[in-house]
Amino acid sequence: MVKWRYIGNGPGSAEWNMAVDEALLRSFKKGDAPILRLYGWEVPSLSFGRFSRPEEVLHLEKVKSLKIPYARRMTGGGILVHGSDISYTLIVPGAWVKEKGVKENYRYLCRFLLTLYRQAGLDANFAQQKKCTLEHTDVCLAGTEAYDIVIDGKKIGGNAQRHTRNALLQHGSVPLSIDAERFETLFRQETGFERSVTFEKLGIGMDAETLTESLKQAFCETYETVLYDEPLRKDEYALAVKLFNDKYTKEAWNVHAEDNILQT
Repeated sequence: MVKWRYIGNGPGSAEWNMAVDEALLRSFKKGDAPILRLYGWEVPSLSFGRFSRPEEVLHLEKVKSLKIPYARRMTGGGILVHGSDISYTLIVPGAWVKEKGVKENYRYLCRFLLTLYRQAGLDANFAQQKKCTLEHTDVCLAGTEAYDIVIDGKKIGGNAQRHTRNALLQHGSVPLSIDAERFETLFRQETGFERSVTFEKLGIGMDAETLTESLKQAFCETYETVLYDEPLRKDEYALAVKLFNDKYTKEAWNVHAEDNILQT
C-alpha cells in the first residue's frame, strides 16, 4: 500500500494558494511520497488558467475596483470562481503518467471525487460517461470536457493538470456554493453558473470543515491508502514565498502570463 503525504493548509489568498502548489510541484523528487493537499480561500477570488485571457473574458478594471483577488494557475482550463469551496492538489510521480497515460490518469485521479459525491447520495459521473456535449470555453463552468464531473447533467467544480519531468500535478475545486451575484457582472462571457451545481444547489448542507474531512475519507477509501500529516518543509515554504513575491503577486504573470522566474 502506497501512503500519501497530507498537507492541510486551511484558507489562503489566491496568490499564496497558487504559489504553494507550484512550490510543491517544483520540489517534488523521485522517491517522494505522493501528495494530497486540501485548502480553502480567504475571500471570494478568481483563478485564471495558464492560457486564459482575462482582459478579454472579464471586466478586469471592475474586478480591480472591487478589490477581488486573482491569480493565474500554472495549469490549463478556464477562469474559475472561488470562495465557498475546498480545493485539492494531488502530486504524483511522473512514472504514473507513463504507466497509465494522460487520459487514464485524469480518470484515476478524479475517482475520489466521484466517491465523495456518491457518498453524499448524488448520481455523479464523468461527462463522457453521461454522453454530455463536450465544449471547451474560456470560463471553466461554462464548458464541459470528457473528465469533468456532472450531476443531473450539470457540471460541478473543475479540475486541471500540469506535467513536469518528475511529477504530475492535478488540482481542482469542490464547491459548497457560488456567490453568483458577486461574480456574474464581472464576466464579458457566459459564466455557466446556471448550468452548474454546488452542494447548496443540490440541497446538501455542509461546512468547509466537514467537506475537508469527507474528502479525506473518500480519498482513503477510493485508493485504499492512509494519509500521514507532513506540513510544508522549509525548502518548500521558502520557494513558495519566493514564488509569491516574485510571480503570483505580479501583473506580468497574473494578467499577461509572463513567466520569467525559476524556469525548469
